[in-house]
Amino acid sequence: MKTKIFILLITAGLCSINRVMAQQQPYDMMVNGVKVIVQPSGNDIVEIQTIIKGGVANYPADKCGIESLAMTALSECGTMKHDKNSFKDQLDKVSGTVYGFSGKDFSIMRMNCIKSDFETVWPLYAEAITIPKFDPKEFARIKQDAINNLKEADSQPDAAINKYADKVAFAGRDFAKDPDGTVEIIEKLTPEETKAYYQSILTRSRMVVIVVADLDKSVIEQKVGQLLAAIKQGPPFELKKSFFRVYKNTFSAEQRDLATNYVEGVTSGPAPGTPDFNAFNVAMRIFAQRHFLDVRTNNGLSYAPQAWFNTGSTSVAKFAVSTTQPDKYIAVFDKLVDKVKTEGFKPDEVANMKITYLTGFYYRQETNQAQASGLANNEVLFNNWKRSLTFVGDVKKLTTEEVSDAFRKYIGNMVWVYQGDPKKVNPLNYTNGTLHKADNPVSQ
Repeated sequence: MKTKIFILLITAGLCSINRVMAQQQPYDMMVNGVKVIVQPSGNDIVEIQTIIKGGVANYPADKCGIESLAMTALSECGTMKHDKNSFKDQLDKVSGTVYGFSGKDFSIMRMNCIKSDFETVWPLYAEAITIPKFDPKEFARIKQDAINNLKEADSQPDAAINKYADKVAFAGRDFAKDPDGTVEIIEKLTPEETKAYYQSILTRSRMVVIVVADLDKSVIEQKVGQLLAAIKQGPPFELKKSFFRVYKNTFSAEQRDLATNYVEGVTSGPAPGTPDFNAFNVAMRIFAQRHFLDVRTNNGLSYAPQAWFNTGSTSVAKFAVSTTQPDKYIAVFDKLVDKVKTEGFKPDEVANMKITYLTGFYYRQETNQAQASGLANNEVLFNNWKRSLTFVGDVKKLTTEEVSDAFRKYIGNMVWVYQGDPKKVNPLNYTNGTLHKADNPVSQ
């Protein structure tokens, strides 16, 4: 009875939020050839995100990190009108935020302020995007910060195993590139080279602008129009999606002096916009719960086993554990996967997870920043920012069979990677199994 009441309350809450969102009338418009997506916020916060598409596809492997460094430099190295300290001081006076960062599929230059300070923060934001200075002294500082962050990440086993998994699984593909780069690459980058690179990708053809704020349409058109007028059109650009298929089980190990051992597996996942995407997302969330229960609770093999759907222009399923008994883990994993493929998921699992998934979706929409990020992801990866308006209905319609079949279809052969003591693991246990073969192989 308590579970039913909880679900009814959550459902009522979702319906209420959905009605509020529907009343706010999001829209898009073209300004100087760039799509501008506007979500009225119903509050006094202004969140604007300028997207530059491409991510790791924009640069060769020997320049990994250049885009990340460039995006950081926009707000950390001053502009042609303000040095770094003056730029920061003006933002601090009004508690405004301007900064950039990059990912595997796109980069974002973000601004956030209260509506009454928009006229103060916007000019700084526009300067950072259109006339960044790349001051050598400040560039040296952010370059050293980037190097320090890379070293720190490498010392964190969870981050290190994930980067190692990408490097091995995506070898020869763009997704093998780390947006943060490597110490060796970052050390060689100059402010001149990084600025030239930034100017090469700053084109209207790569851009999308997201506005989550209660600003008049005419104000948005004017401000964004002035910003884009200073930016060249550039050649046509389309973010390419690729399907990741593993043709056979593989195992790669790296010796590391760690207190425990780290294992991560990578396999296929449906691309954004394909029919299986939502079903697989639900399937992986259910599997993550089963994985946690079986690996930690029932067998005591790991304190934090994980399973997740890593989405992007190349989408994959990932599984990870830290364990002192890696061979026992793979035995448990194989048995669990086999059980799901044989029996499928239970109707109550699917029903409960759909509620949990939708609740999480709305929780993630609580801030203007989160709403803007959601619109950006849907537009860049799905070519459809309006997906957020139909998402709830699409998930509610999913059946138990669709969710189970999606898992069977994509969970196939695995790329396994390992960091720790090689003596503690038998690679044959990871490569000889037959349980990872997908029931319905997906074409490349």
